[in-house]
Amino acid sequence: MKRRNNKLGWSFTSPYLIFTAIFFLVPLVWSIWLSVTDWNMMSPEINFVGFDNFMKAFTSPAVQASFFVTYKFLIVFVPMALIISMVVAVLVNGLPKFKGLYLVAFFLPYLSSGVVTSLIVQGLLSYNSPLNVFLRGHFGWDIDWLGTPMSALMIISLMIAWKMSGYYALILISGLASINHEIYEAAAMDGSGRFRTFWKVTVPMLYPALFTVIVLAVGVSFGIFTEVYQLTGGGPNFATNTWQMEIFNQAFVNLNSGYASAISLIAATVTFASIGVIKKMLEKWGQRNGWT
Repeated sequence: MKRRNNKLGWSFTSPYLIFTAIFFLVPLVWSIWLSVTDWNMMSPEINFVGFDNFMKAFTSPAVQASFFVTYKFLIVFVPMALIISMVVAVLVNGLPKFKGLYLVAFFLPYLSSGVVTSLIVQGLLSYNSPLNVFLRGHFGWDIDWLGTPMSALMIISLMIAWKMSGYYALILISGLASINHEIYEAAAMDGSGRFRTFWKVTVPMLYPALFTVIVLAVGVSFGIFTEVYQLTGGGPNFATNTWQMEIFNQAFVNLNSGYASAISLIAATVTFASIGVIKKMLEKWGQRNGWT
């Protein structure tokens, strides 16, 4: 009987295991092999170069700059996404009716592709867009929204935060719904104001949902590519050149596939390490608030 259950369990999990092997393990092994060669995926000649690609990546100013840019996106995007999604969650949760309808409306941008969202923003910020025509005509402002390093980084971060806020708000609303209203009544009886109640009661009680949202947002910040590629191409002056853009440029523009693979492996290692550190920090914060 036990052997039959084992076979049944393996039969149910086999599609996922096969999918993982084909689309994760095989590409990972191939990427590791590619990273120690100088193959450009076009030439029939493949030379083994050992760890030269990794040493070159560690000492490359372009790669180092792309890593700093990626962390800039992390610092800007994660708070933006958290604040916007929290505001959406609190406002929708306070509605007397039609909560589901509003949630669907905020969730729709998440379902759209990054290319579509980027094209909308690109049209909105173009030189002859209604917004820029209005600003030039009424205030004399001629703003190059994506032409300066800081504004380009902020606009891309804000766009992605807006796109993801509906999904994150859905997670936060589920956390808000699980908070017992008697806790709020007890806080009100103690004379706690709205802001103090939110900061001292709601935020600590939302720890599981906040933990999930922050970790997901950190993962997104390390994978930003489509929006940067579509809007700025990594500019201006490489201010938005994330390591995903650097990997793409090395692999498909410069045809240094082995070098690009080495950068991707380093990026993956740094990503997992960074997420691990952030998770540890969040776990300590949760323990201070009574979560184990």
